[in-house]
Amino acid sequence: MTDELRGHKVAILATDGVERVELEQPRGALHGVGAETELISLHDGEISARQMDIDPAGTFTVDRKVADAAVADYDALVLPGGTMNPDQLRMDPDAVAFVKEFMESGKPVATICHGPWTLVEADVLRGRRLTSWPSIRTDLRNAGAQVVDEEVVVDGRLISSRCPGDLPAFCNTVIDELAKATRPAWDPTVER
Repeated sequence: MTDELRGHKVAILATDGVERVELEQPRGALHGVGAETELISLHDGEISARQMDIDPAGTFTVDRKVADAAVADYDALVLPGGTMNPDQLRMDPDAVAFVKEFMESGKPVATICHGPWTLVEADVLRGRRLTSWPSIRTDLRNAGAQVVDEEVVVDGRLISSRCPGDLPAFCNTVIDELAKATRPAWDPTVER
């Protein structure tokens, strides 16, 4: 474990139906470089996870309700997929407002698979370039996004990937982009 992101706090917004691996792997990667994560959801207690959208895959303990979360408390946001998860998030006004404020803050926002559905609802994709699971690409285009089919896409502070197979590249890019976004301008390790 390195301490590259020690002192950084990342919000992971998810609810019941989240694709387990899309929450678990980014969270593990972030912990591996010293970052703290909080699972934010629509309700207290636990959320149920899925594998391949169908099979039950255990639960995750919720740290905070999205209605009680503040963007100012976090350095980045991760939006995992699974079909049911973002479909519920995009119907919740508190979740949509949180995502919209995060995108407007200029802090990194990382999303994978069906995760961008919540970004569509927040109306923050006009003119943005990203990727996703193939079945929601029309929704993204209709929301004004330029959609590409690539393993990982970085557009400003927006990071996106298509599916669980992209997780290694996604996790590495999230870590790299968070480190860049939060490195002080005077950092002597940065070449000028």
